[in-house]
Amino acid sequence: MHPQPDDTTRLLVVDPAHGRLAGRTMRDLPALLRGGDLLIVNDAATLPASLPAQTASGASIELRLLGPEEPAGSGQFRAVVFGAGDYRIRTELRPAPPPLQTGERLQIGPQLTATVLARSQLSERLIDLRFDLHGAVLWRALYAWGRPVQYAYRVEPLPLWAVQTAYATRPWASEMPSAGKPLSVEILLALAARNIQIATLTHAAGLSATGDPALDRALPLPERYEIPEATVRAVHATRAAGGRIVAVGTSVVRALESAYERGNGTLTAGSEIASLRITPEHRLRVVDGLLTGIHAPEESHFELLGAFMPKELLEHSHLHAKAHAYREHELGDECLILGGSLPDEKKRAA
Repeated sequence: MHPQPDDTTRLLVVDPAHGRLAGRTMRDLPALLRGGDLLIVNDAATLPASLPAQTASGASIELRLLGPEEPAGSGQFRAVVFGAGDYRIRTELRPAPPPLQTGERLQIGPQLTATVLARSQLSERLIDLRFDLHGAVLWRALYAWGRPVQYAYRVEPLPLWAVQTAYATRPWASEMPSAGKPLSVEILLALAARNIQIATLTHAAGLSATGDPALDRALPLPERYEIPEATVRAVHATRAAGGRIVAVGTSVVRALESAYERGNGTLTAGSEIASLRITPEHRLRVVDGLLTGIHAPEESHFELLGAFMPKELLEHSHLHAKAHAYREHELGDECLILGGSLPDEKKRAA
């Protein structure tokens, strides 16, 4: 079974300005926005980040890559280690891996090995490693032996093409920036026809769960992002014209708000590390609205939603989504959080 057609994905619209909810589909998105609004998407392609491996003692493990480290082309990655099994076992039920030692060699494929460089103080399951191959040869091996990261709620294995957005470019993302998956070419053309602009940035979207409670509490980990000058200019032009900035995915929010904070009150272009944790107390400086998946309170992304709406409305939205069987997780249904997206019923009645 493959993901349902993009434009039939259900869309829960939350309007914090009027405290209202409404059910729509993704094909309604262009009509919910205004001409002059700006959508910013994460154009990171999804890595085949799940790699089966064996330790030096022959134990089976799984490596989930967190994206390539600098310097580019060095073959160095950060990864989370899982014990025996695969995605069909719920993450929290996966056995812990055997402790890995610095300098230990891991066998991934017949011609691909990696050396453990360091273990993190956060968790011994968070490691830095270096593959013994480099450049194009390494990437061919990763695409030959790796699979997309997947979770137990979806039984059938997903091919790599199924976890890419229509505008994916560089392979930076450990998990798909899934909020953008329903943005089909048809929807993008419909947005353009309404003078709704699209801008891009690249953010190395990380894992949403690790099975290690201590590590899960630290999510999201620091992640790379790159914001082009063209996107900064588009933000300034939209603001000057009175349009709204709508982030497609929590990774876009984190990149933009991190860049604003790093720029001391000015959105700046460039490549940096996002270490900002966005909580309900965070005052949004760049982003007005968010298109995202349906998140559960136990997920690392749920906390960020509190920056867009009051706690009571967030709780009400979550209960409404559950009561109406909206699908959670990546490749599920979507939620648009945007003030003014739904008309005020009192004014309309008047």
